Amino acid sequence: MEMRFRQNKALPVKVALLLLMVVLLVTAGGLSGLGCIRGLQAIGWSGGAIVDNTLFVGSKEGRLVAINLAEGGRQWSEALKMSGQGAGLFGCGTPAAGGGCGGGPTGVAIYGTPAVAGGLVYIAGYNGKIYAFDSSTLQIRRIYPREGNLQPIVGGTAAAQDTVYVGAADTKESWKLYALDAATGNERWQFGTGDRVWSTPVVSGETVYFGSFDYKLYALDAESGNKLWEFKAEGAIGATPLVHNGTVYIGSFDRHLYAVDAASGTLKWQFMGENWFWATPLVYEGVIYAPCLDGRVYALDAESGLKLDEYDLGSPVSSSPVLVDSTIVLASQAGGIYAIDTSSGQKRQLVDIEAEVYGPLSTSQGVVYIHTQDLKIHAVDASSGAELPTISLKSGE
Repeated sequence: MEMRFRQNKALPVKVALLLLMVVLLVTAGGLSGLGCIRGLQAIGWSGGAIVDNTLFVGSKEGRLVAINLAEGGRQWSEALKMSGQGAGLFGCGTPAAGGGCGGGPTGVAIYGTPAVAGGLVYIAGYNGKIYAFDSSTLQIRRIYPREGNLQPIVGGTAAAQDTVYVGAADTKESWKLYALDAATGNERWQFGTGDRVWSTPVVSGETVYFGSFDYKLYALDAESGNKLWEFKAEGAIGATPLVHNGTVYIGSFDRHLYAVDAASGTLKWQFMGENWFWATPLVYEGVIYAPCLDGRVYALDAESGLKLDEYDLGSPVSSSPVLVDSTIVLASQAGGIYAIDTSSGQKRQLVDIEAEVYGPLSTSQGVVYIHTQDLKIHAVDASSGAELPTISLKSGE
């Protein structure tokens, strides 16, 4: 198996094992001769999408969960199915027989954050299907493809301008960005890349931006899929871009955060950390806050890339932060929840939730919602650090 990450410093062991496991799950070329990895369970790091005071998130059970944040009510969709995958990955038993490897007792893995638009919730599963659920009832409205499956999907969906965008592959060597008609579920266009697409696409104006393991950041015309430009980094790109004020900011597995002109694709600046940039950065008043797997969050001048400050969170940061008023709220993988006051530049720990955090944070009305690996949503008041009641994502609870 060709590992196209080009890293220069060893990852922390736990992070390396997690990401290696995902690579093994997604990279068919690395599966030959491995046989079944018994007991492997689905892992997901779906973030939450909040619309009209409802939080939508993909659970480790392989379900879409809707949480009414005002009343506390919850709904669960049907579990995503591993249909069309035969005996399962690695030659494992089928999910019905209790096989793991991306299915099994915990359900189909959901890595991407849902997208909500036009009364539908779009979510992609590791089973190679893209689903449209009714946002009120969580009933399945559409599935793509209708017959068979794409290769396992790791990135999230984006919905804009009556189109749904997602990175996937129809064969083990044919990775693409797909554009689907939001009204019918039919394919509008597809754009081929040279390697995996884990990056969740971002639509800004008439352009869709995304990264690929072929080292490239792409800008496509959102309507036609025609390539406007491409920018080549020094390593694979699995991160989701941030588009702000005419610039695309994106992290790479080469330990760099890149700032690229959104119109031309030319490099503005690049900044090197001590490990991979996985999370999507956040911008506030001309400052980029970029979490890194080296355990730090770098505050960089958005125009020049000059480092203004850095904050040590004590463990790798793969979770994308949120802005609450003028406060940046972040989570370390070890479960430390931190706040950075943008006025003073001071960092303080709000709380330690003592649970692993990999997915993006979400926020509403001063509360930060954190999806953890113990099938819960933790809620933390961003001002006081008070822990609000946790919300179980287990169906039937």
